[in-house]
Parts: sequence; structure tokens; C-alpha cells
Amino acid sequence: MTPKQTLIVWCLLGRKGQALQAEIRPEVDKKDREALVADGLISSSKIGRALGLKLEDKGWNWAGEHLGDELPKNYHVLQQWLAMLKQHFESSGVTLAEFIGPAPEWPPAKPPKQPRRKKSPAQRKSKSKKTKGRDQPDAPSPEQLRARIEQAYLVITNGRRGVPVPLGQLREQLSDLDRTTVDGALLRIHQTETNAGFGRNDDPKSISPDEAEAAFSTGGDPYHFIWFQS
Repeated sequence: MTPKQTLIVWCLLGRKGQALQAEIRPEVDKKDREALVADGLISSSKIGRALGLKLEDKGWNWAGEHLGDELPKNYHVLQQWLAMLKQHFESSGVTLAEFIGPAPEWPPAKPPKQPRRKKSPAQRKSKSKKTKGRDQPDAPSPEQLRARIEQAYLVITNGRRGVPVPLGQLREQLSDLDRTTVDGALLRIHQTETNAGFGRNDDPKSISPDEAEAAFSTGGDPYHFIWFQS
């Protein structure tokens, strides 16, 4: 086990045992991931179009027995904290798994997208007549938009928090809102909230057109997932 592979294990533990590979820093190299998988310490699986890493029982046991193992040179402070945790566990009898708690479940698989049925000219004309002349509803406030987004998130995750949700699924739940409105609300969440996070697909070549279309950007690389903590 190299110091960097040890650090990857601690990064996963910091996420309660599982995370999207793109969320882990330092960046996970393929050779390190495959070595940890081969040793049975972690497993990897596709979460949407991203790659999810999960610490397995063998990895939890290994971590509990190797709190003092060497880390990369720039992580001396973390190594000191781990040494203090080791002393705490030994004196209190608390296990590492009890201290960290259970990991949230991955989001459910997205069902196949049904093709849209094109409306005939007569149907479009009929809809235009029905909506013409109606008063437009008041635009939702920032607080209302924030509540709508979190509510949509919890619907997708069945009430669970800390679960990465593809932005495409979130946008489907908010289909009555235009994209500019939703993106503005996502930007406010990104800039002002610490209990919400955004993640990227770590394999750009595998990004589908739908996933690329649903992505959200703050000016840099686009985000493809969102999650809310408790």
C-alpha cells in the first residue's frame, strides 16, 4: 500500500466510505484505483455516467488497524490527527465505523428516457389558443426556488441526503421552470451554501448528449451532479 493509496482510503472515509471518483482529491489514478480494487479494499461501479468508489469491509478493517500508516509528505497535519484518533479509539473502545457512521445509498438508476411525441400543428394551435390572454403567474422568489430544488432532490432520493443526483433528473422534476431560472437558483446555491455540493463526471468521453445538456456551469468545467447534506 503506497502513501497515496492510503490517502485515497482516508478521503473515502471522509465521505463516509463512498464518493464519486471526481470528488476525491488528490486525483485518483487508474493504477491506484485498480490496485485498491484488486486488494479488495474498495469497489468501483458506474453511478450514472460517473465512477463511484466504495470502501468495502476489508477496507474498513484495514483502516481501523492502520491509522498510523505513512501518508504523502504534504499531509503531516492529517497524520497527526489520525494518530490522536487512534489513541481515542483505543481508550474509548469506539470503532472507526461507529465514529464515522453509515454511508448514504447511491441514487436509484435513472429509467430509460422515453422519446417525446411530436405534436401536430392542430395540437400546437389549440394549446396556443388556450393559453393566449392568460395572466402569467408571478415569478417564484429565490427562497421558493431553493425550496423547490431541495424538494425535487428529496423526491428523487426518497428523502435521503448526501446522495449525488444527476442534474438531468433534477431538471425533469422542475420541468415547469425555464432553464435560466433553474440555473440562477443553482448558482446561488453554489455560491452561498455549504451544505450543498456539485460534482462532475470524471470520464468526459462517456458523457451522453442528455447529460451534457443538463449540466450546470459557473464559468469553468460543468457540473453533472448535485447533493444536499443534512
